[in-house]
Amino acid sequence: MRPSFHERGALTSDFDAIRISLASPDKIMSWSHGEVTKPETINYRTFKPERDGLFCAKIFGP
Repeated sequence: MRPSFHERGALTSDFDAIRISLASPDKIMSWSHGEVTKPETINYRTFKPERDGLFCAKIFGP
């Protein structure tokens, strides 16, 4: 297994270039998946999103 970025202590001098590009519509569609299975949104006591609810980070990301 390759060591992660933080384990190696990589420096900016380790990189020659970075390439940034827009994602294609097909790639975006491949990332999108998930299903809201509960009607709840936010827990009124903790103000955190309910799991599998409308604002679930597992479904829609953080």
